[in-house]
This record gives sequence, C-alpha cells and structure tokens, in this order.
Amino acid sequence: MIDLHSHTLPGLCDGSQSLKTSLEMARIAVADGITHLACTPHINPGVYNNSRHSIEPALAALQLELDNQNIPLKLVIGADTHLAPEVMQGLKDGSIPTLNNSRYFLLEPSHHVPVVNFLDHIENYLNAGYVPLITHPERLHWVEEHYEEFAEAVCMGAWIQITAGAITGRFGSKAQRVSERFLTDGLVHIIASDAHGTARRPPVLSEGVEAAVKLLGNRAEVMRMVHERPQAVLDNVAPEMVSVPLAFKSASVVNLKGWMSRLLGK
Repeated sequence: MIDLHSHTLPGLCDGSQSLKTSLEMARIAVADGITHLACTPHINPGVYNNSRHSIEPALAALQLELDNQNIPLKLVIGADTHLAPEVMQGLKDGSIPTLNNSRYFLLEPSHHVPVVNFLDHIENYLNAGYVPLITHPERLHWVEEHYEEFAEAVCMGAWIQITAGAITGRFGSKAQRVSERFLTDGLVHIIASDAHGTARRPPVLSEGVEAAVKLLGNRAEVMRMVHERPQAVLDNVAPEMVSVPLAFKSASVVNLKGWMSRLLGK
C-alpha cells in the first residue's frame, strides 16, 4: 500500500516532533503493509511557513536514517497545502512541492468556514495543469451543507482523498458518516492516513481499507485507492489514463450530467 499523506518529518508541523517518533511511525507503516509514504508538512503562510527549502533536507535526513536502520520504507516529498492566494505562485515557482514532484498536490480547504468561490479555485488549478487532491473533506465543518460542490469538483477533474481513520470512526460519527457517503457515492480516489504520531493518529491504512471493503463490497476498487491511483500519482500519470472512481464506471460523456443530477437530488 502507498500512503500519500503523513506528517512524519520531525519538527516541521503538528505531526512528529522527534526523530524517535518519526522512526516509530515508519515502523508502524511498514508493519501495516505500507511501502511508500509521502511526507506532507502543512504549508499555510503565517502559520506553517514550510517550503521545499525546509522539507527536502528533512526528508533526505529521515530517509538516510531509515536506510541505515534497514526500515524498508520509501519517502517522497509533498505538502499539505492550505488553500490560500499564494498557492498558485508557489506551485509554479516550486516552493510548494507537489506529490513526488508530479502534477498532483494535496489541497486542504478551510476546516471551519466555507471557501468562497471554491470551484473557481479548483478550475484555476486544473487549467494551470495541476490536479488538486482535496484532503479529508469528510472532516470539514461545512462539508454537508456544501457536499454538491465537492461532487462537482470531482466532475471537473479534482480528486478526493479521505482519511482511513474517518472511515473507522476515529474522528467521530459525523466524519464517519460523510466519509461513507463519499465512498458509496463513488467519489473517492485515494485513502490516506493523515498520520500525526504513533498513538491517536498512526500511519495505518489497513483498518480503513477493511472498513471500506465492508461498506462497498468491492475490494478491487478499494485497493485502487491505496495502490493503483497512489502509484499513478507517484509516476505522474495523466489523470485521464488512471482508473476512475465507481461513480464514473458507467458514466459516459452523454449521461454524466444526468448522473450528477441524480447524485445531488436535483
């Protein structure tokens, strides 16, 4: 399995605060069957002032330590990028790293208030050649009242990434309910851990995978969320060449609008 969202680098944000914790997180990930892990510190100007300049050397140092201790985990660069006016320029000048330097990047909307002109932001990133992976929308306070915007973002070409722990109830009943809705509506591209440590939010995917399989009754599709599509991200495969989520399996260009109307109850 491949985990595209983990706060594993020591001291760069609200995740691991020491090398010891980072190494233990790596061991937990390997024991869970994870082979590749994206190190994704927050980037939020004025709050988390990380950039490629701070992330790259920390990643290289941690990878060296993993190799020295024979921990078989491959780290790749990324960032949990908060939606802010500076994001587009940061992507273009390289100061905001995409996932493994691909066209895909993690985009974290505001947790507490709806994003004004949310779909316009998504369209701008897509038009610039980037594919935003919208991170943990199931945990946003405003998601249920604006669910249709996330569904439309997927139709536009954005990807949805939900947190494994949300599917199992680690983040409460609301996040679990909304994550299940995204899954059953067939809108989920990726499942990731959003790991922050070794206890409450460890780098574990298997529990969420099994919960998703139980919900959907489709192991092959769930495995696409933790292997096939994450691998496509790491390989920078064009999104049109990657398998689509369940909602699009039977949707053609002709009937997609009708599918959207049914999904949104319109």
